[in-house]
Amino acid sequence: MTPLLEAPILETRGLTRRFGALPALSGVSLSVQSGTVLGVIGPNGAGKSTLINLITGHLRPTAGTVLIDGTDLTGAAPWRIAHAGVARTFQIVKPFRGMTVRENVAISAMYGDIRKATRRAAFELADGVLDRLDLADLAQRNPAELPIGDARRLELARALAARPRLLLLDEVMAGLRAAEIEAMVALIRALRDEGVTVLAVEHVIKAIKAISDEICVLHHGEVLTRGRPHEVLSDPRVVAAYLGTRYGQREGEQ
Repeated sequence: MTPLLEAPILETRGLTRRFGALPALSGVSLSVQSGTVLGVIGPNGAGKSTLINLITGHLRPTAGTVLIDGTDLTGAAPWRIAHAGVARTFQIVKPFRGMTVRENVAISAMYGDIRKATRRAAFELADGVLDRLDLADLAQRNPAELPIGDARRLELARALAARPRLLLLDEVMAGLRAAEIEAMVALIRALRDEGVTVLAVEHVIKAIKAISDEICVLHHGEVLTRGRPHEVLSDPRVVAAYLGTRYGQREGEQ
C-alpha cells in the first residue's frame, strides 16, 4: 500500500492581491512540505515580497487561501500567524532602534513558542541565537550602528528566536559579501536538516540554487514554473523572463 504523504506545512490556494486595478499576485497556488526549502525567484515586481506579506498576515489577500498545517489563517493578524510557528525576515531590516541587539532578539523569543516563559528564558534563548550567528560580541550595540551584513544576521536572529517551524526569508543575503553568503547558505542548510521548513525569496542565484530543494519562479504575479533547481534555472522561459541569455549560456557550458 502506498504511504500517505504528510500534509504540507504551508499551502496557498489561488492567492491573489490587487492594489486598485493592479494585480500584484494572481491565483498563486503552492505547497511546501515540512523540512524542505522552497526558493522563490523572479524579476523585480513579480510578487515575491507580496507573497510573503500575504502568508504572514502583513497584507490581506483580495482572494485565495493561506493554510498553515492545514489550518486556514487567511488574513489572520501577524501575531496569530507567529504563534502558529511562522517567522519571517524583512527585505528592509526593521529592528527596534531603541533596544540593543540582544533585546531585539529576546523580544522575538517572547512571541515565539516560549511566549509564556520568563524574561530570563527569553534572554537565554537570545544569547544562544546570537552566538550561533556570530553576533554575541555585538549584543549590547544599537542596531543602527551595524553594517549591512550584521544587520541582516540580526534580522535572521530575531526570526530564529521565535523558534519557527516555518521560516520565510525575504532577500536575507542582499548586499552580503561572498564569505557572508557562504555562511548564510551553510546556516540555512543546517536549519533544514534540523527540521525547519524554509521559503526563501532571493536574487543571489548561486545561493538559491545551493539551498533549495525546489525553486518556484514568479513572473507578473503568477507562477511561471516550479521544479528542481537545475531544471528550473535552465528552463528557456526562466532565462528569457529573468536570468538573461548570458546565464543560460553559462549553464549550458557546465
